[in-house]
Amino acid sequence: MPGITREEVAHLARLARLELKGEELDHFAGQLDDIIGAVARVSEIADQDVPPTSHPLPLTNVMRADEVRPSLTPEQALSGAPAQEQQRFKVPQILGEES
Repeated sequence: MPGITREEVAHLARLARLELKGEELDHFAGQLDDIIGAVARVSEIADQDVPPTSHPLPLTNVMRADEVRPSLTPEQALSGAPAQEQQRFKVPQILGEES
């Protein structure tokens, strides 16, 4: 199986909007290659008689029941907000993109 190239890591970093240095590209290329290799080994072991699971042990929902209870009105929730717009908290833009 061919390894993950430095160019592929640079492409993934651009998609994730991460700025990586040259030595980081090499470091992450090795790590990603190890991860993909480990997943491939697990895929080889998993057979038709092994059902896919999300957890190795059976789980039951331990959360409380979802019940409607009294809560704040939008006006009460926004009463202390420094800025609001359309019944929502208004916060400064951080990504520099148009909405």
